[in-house]
Amino acid sequence: MKLARHLTFAALVAFAFVAAGCIHPPRNMPNESVIGYDGHDAVPPDCNALSRGAVLSDAGRRRPAMQWGCATFTNLAAQLAHPADIVAPQTLGPADAAVAASAVRRYETGRVIPLDKTSTRDTK
Repeated sequence: MKLARHLTFAALVAFAFVAAGCIHPPRNMPNESVIGYDGHDAVPPDCNALSRGAVLSDAGRRRPAMQWGCATFTNLAAQLAHPADIVAPQTLGPADAAVAASAVRRYETGRVIPLDKTSTRDTK
């Protein structure tokens, strides 16, 4: 009985390793470079250009093509606060522990500084 359990477990583990090695994403998947920039706004990708043929089939018939990443990159293009960062990303400045600590202290004591309305906007 114990031996049968061990063999069953070993067979399941072996199957999991084999299956994990066989499953991988299709080649040439799109990345963030499919989002364009027209000088003012982020331009979502052309979903037809992202179309990839199906690797699998159903009962011998090919599955329809899928537009990999279309919704993800279209939504990302719509959410970019500064679309120019697509072409020339800003570098991350050095961390300033004193500024971060004072912000936390102000938050804890209820003396939060309101947003600067000239450079930021409120979503309300």
